[in-house]
Amino acid sequence: MPKSPDDVRAGSCVTAGSTQSAPPSKSDTPRRVICVARAPNNALLAEMRSAGWEVVVAKTATGAEAATKKSGVAAGLIDFDGFTPRDFPILKACLSQTAIGWVAITAEGQSESKAVRELIRNYCFDYLTLPLPPDWISHALGHARGMAELDYVDTAADTSLMDDDAMVGSCEAMQQLFSTIRKIANTNASVFISGQSGTGKELTALAIHRCSPRSKAPFVAINCGAIPSHLLQSELFGYERGAFTGANERRIGRIESANGGTLFLDEIGDMPFEAQAGLLRFLQEGKIERLGGNESIPVDIRIISATHVDLEAAILAGRFRADLFHRLCVLRVNEPPLSARGKDIDVLAHYVLQKYKTDSSHKIHGFTPSAIDAMHHYHWPGNVRELINRVRHAIVMAEGRLLTPHDLDLESESAGQTATLDRIREQAERSAIETALLRHDYRLGETATALGISRCTLYRRMVAYGMHVAEDADEELNGDVSI
Repeated sequence: MPKSPDDVRAGSCVTAGSTQSAPPSKSDTPRRVICVARAPNNALLAEMRSAGWEVVVAKTATGAEAATKKSGVAAGLIDFDGFTPRDFPILKACLSQTAIGWVAITAEGQSESKAVRELIRNYCFDYLTLPLPPDWISHALGHARGMAELDYVDTAADTSLMDDDAMVGSCEAMQQLFSTIRKIANTNASVFISGQSGTGKELTALAIHRCSPRSKAPFVAINCGAIPSHLLQSELFGYERGAFTGANERRIGRIESANGGTLFLDEIGDMPFEAQAGLLRFLQEGKIERLGGNESIPVDIRIISATHVDLEAAILAGRFRADLFHRLCVLRVNEPPLSARGKDIDVLAHYVLQKYKTDSSHKIHGFTPSAIDAMHHYHWPGNVRELINRVRHAIVMAEGRLLTPHDLDLESESAGQTATLDRIREQAERSAIETALLRHDYRLGETATALGISRCTLYRRMVAYGMHVAEDADEELNGDVSI
């Protein structure tokens, strides 16, 4: 059954345990600069190489995409001259790379289109007008790369190895889950997975299948609660032509299509009572009969089932057969809720940000300390699925370059917490900037001087906090190389 985007989880694949490669240290990472330009300035590139930079040149948008993919920490130097609007979506994805700090350059007197100005404002660390001394450019690139490295250290170690089907976690509960999966994978006994909605039960079932001797055979999933009761029998067992009105040809059921592999019965607690008898008969005999047929077909599969329903209570209420429960629940796995996974919340949040960051109209670097605190204090009734939805919503709606509790709709969680030093510093800095801007009538030069910082630094702080920046402020900053 195809997975929705909500089925992603971040972290190490269970087949490889919890080991992940560490991010390269500063001493191990070369000073690499990726130069994206239709007509690179060869003299400038030579100066960069003589200054100790490892230069990678890309003359097309697709070349830039290849150069920035899995590049690690690097600086980026981009000249938009010669690129067309058709190239901008690819360039935007390149500029969104968290591990690359971009500096835009342009020749003196050369004007940029509105679309280019927006790319520079939203995705570039700095903007320089040539000609400039090479050491100034190298200094700007070094600063951009250093800021990118901070983002990389925060998130890359936790997200670099993840894919849509990976399971993850370094917390004790997840390590225990990984250990359980490895133990039960090599048996043929039925497995029952219990846990709250949104915790990733299907991914656990898939991990068990992939670790088992049946890994090369099909993994077939069916949601028992999503199929009308009158259709569930035909979905499970299939039917022959003419079995009922509309059955114009033979159809293989889910059980038969999983032959040799694994059948995952999700939300087994919602299976209609009348359908449970047919499933029990199959589990006892290992054979099925398609609806409308009289042939017994042997099928060799492993059953993994899951539900958020309390099946013991359902048995007492007469909604679930006790004999079927005991057939399904030979081995039991308990899926931990997100609220019990501690630091894994950070890993998952950063993974979702990395996966969907191009949905934003500007470059988002990460989360504010108060946002991290709010996520840790929230009880997550919807578990990982809710976290994915909140972060994706925040990416689209955020105006700053750091996601805040407001963006995540977790302001109430943040308000009731004991203030941390990072949050106090963040609030004090934002308040100081707002006060200085009001005092100096939003003139960035005067405000920056009063605060003892450069105009570029002030501008970046304002963007990070989602504060309004006037259009003339952008013009004021063009060519400013203060670091």
